[in-house]
Amino acid sequence: MVFKRRDRRPVWQILWETLWPKGGWARAARYVRHRLNRLPDPPEKIARGIFAGVFTSFTPFYGLHFVISAALAFIMRGNMLAAILATFFGNPLTYVPIGVIAMKTGYWLLGLQDRVPPDHKGNLGRKFIKAGEDLWDNLRALFTARDANWNDLRIFYDEVFFPYMIGGIIPGIICGIIAYYVSLPLITAYQNRRKGVLKEKLAALKKKKAEGRAD
Repeated sequence: MVFKRRDRRPVWQILWETLWPKGGWARAARYVRHRLNRLPDPPEKIARGIFAGVFTSFTPFYGLHFVISAALAFIMRGNMLAAILATFFGNPLTYVPIGVIAMKTGYWLLGLQDRVPPDHKGNLGRKFIKAGEDLWDNLRALFTARDANWNDLRIFYDEVFFPYMIGGIIPGIICGIIAYYVSLPLITAYQNRRKGVLKEKLAALKKKKAEGRAD
């Protein structure tokens, strides 16, 4: 295959580069910004895509952020590639604060202030593990005589997933709007500057051709 990597990376390297890409997150952020600036669509359409990507980062649908952001951008008539790139806002460095903010907001909106939201240091992690074990055990129960037990998954849904989903809406919209209004003038300025450079190059090329004909 033409695009197949010649050097096959070991699993540990793939996992590590997921957490810490080559060159660090600063370089990855510059790459994303560069790709966003060079998209061919109008700035407003790109900015709508960025809104969709940033908003999606506040949802608990991990593994589906690309699909959800692209679908949301399509509905908003935004750039779908910009939406996918903007999901970079949610990364291993921001997942914890995003999750804490979303869950605390969700507990507040659902009137569960008397119940302390699971913290990311212990309780939340245990609920993720227990829910995963529950799911695995129930999948095995489909092919064995074991009885399915959805108790830990129900607890995970009630205390983690649903509050996270509801609580991520408001901060997701706020951050998405901020990203929209910050990116719009930057992308507009970049595209205008690029158009100016291209016009100058075209004018210089025409002048050179005209001088060649005169000679």
